[in-house]
Amino acid sequence: MITCTFEDGGKGSQRHVVVDALIVDKGKVLLIKRADHLTNGGKYAFPGGFLDRDETAEQAVVREALEETGYTVEVEKLFKIIDKPDRPQDDRQNIAFIYIVKSIGKTGEADAESSEVKWFSLGDLPSEKEFAFDHYQTIQEYKKKYIAWNLCYN
Repeated sequence: MITCTFEDGGKGSQRHVVVDALIVDKGKVLLIKRADHLTNGGKYAFPGGFLDRDETAEQAVVREALEETGYTVEVEKLFKIIDKPDRPQDDRQNIAFIYIVKSIGKTGEADAESSEVKWFSLGDLPSEKEFAFDHYQTIQEYKKKYIAWNLCYN
């Protein structure tokens, strides 16, 4: 939580805004393994992080994906917003904007927040207990919505 002092002198606790990149290409999802010094260190997750001042959520997800994976990405669409105060494995109350993004290509190296960057088949993911936060469930929701839709309409 962030403690803020408002214009009228009142104080309040505010929630953080984070963005996550759901990068899927040809039936594979790009995941990072969070570095040990981070919350949920050693677990798989979407690349993502905090929204910086003076940037949009879309700018933030592009920046975070590049920083944590070395891949340049392009936003396709907003997939979902998670605003549950009791989000699993979260040490603060974040509001997460999950974007579906496509990979343009690898242009750099991952920063110190990622100990591993790896593509996984959507049908052969690490176990749910190996994931940070609710990212495993988000992938399952993605598969249910988009794979079923593609089977019906393509």
